[in-house]
Amino acid sequence: MRLGVTMFATDLAMPVHELARAAEERGFDSLYVPEHTHIPVSRRTPYPGGGELPEEYKRTLDPLVALSYAAAVTRDLRVGTGILLAAQRDPIVTAKALATLDHLSGGRVVVGVGFGWNVEEIENHGVPYGRRREVARRNVLAMQAMWRDEVARVEGLEPSWSWPKPVRVPPVYLGGAAGPKLFAQVAEYGDGWMPIGGRGIKAALPALREACEKAGRPQACEVVPFGTLPSREKLDYYASLGITQVVATLPSGPADVILPLLDEYAALL
Repeated sequence: MRLGVTMFATDLAMPVHELARAAEERGFDSLYVPEHTHIPVSRRTPYPGGGELPEEYKRTLDPLVALSYAAAVTRDLRVGTGILLAAQRDPIVTAKALATLDHLSGGRVVVGVGFGWNVEEIENHGVPYGRRREVARRNVLAMQAMWRDEVARVEGLEPSWSWPKPVRVPPVYLGGAAGPKLFAQVAEYGDGWMPIGGRGIKAALPALREACEKAGRPQACEVVPFGTLPSREKLDYYASLGITQVVATLPSGPADVILPLLDEYAALL
């Protein structure tokens, strides 16, 4: 079982390069950071977790800049977005940034992609909320073509060169609740599913596998439980389902809060 960690990287939390170094020293496989470009103050969209929006949502660092610092001070730690809001990003610029990060890190980038829940944030990027999945799909397919092909041919763009190429095309895991719409997208262009926590995974696995088999991509049905509170029992349960990697959650806090938790989680490795 490979165990990674995720934390809201902010200007008030433990510096991301220090967290990355501490995680690698303790044997963790990966470090993921989330994305929110901004949070409109209207707060018309309720926080999905209920209650007031946590402070870290307002203060999130740019994930690709943060991960470049994490990669620079580590040798083997995989660095990932958990998650990248693909509908809110220019695919040409983002493909270049991720390919550069993968090239410089020696092939350590993982791209967790989400569709977003904050209506105002998404619409501020010129994307109607109801079209966010469609736009995210288009953008990820464009990025994958730029990573993979010598001449990328993408709908709506001129045939284009884009270098550097990544060491290998970064795996793309799609986040979201289980269902036919999400699983169809995983099967089409993803490398797996990244559900928040682990509830309901066992019941959802047959539908995910069926969607991937139908698309002729059985290899795409990898599952990475994300943002879990790990325990030996939970990791053993995931292993019994054939899951080989899990990402544990850390609070967005200073080093004196984070390091003892890292030590506690590392004891499970």
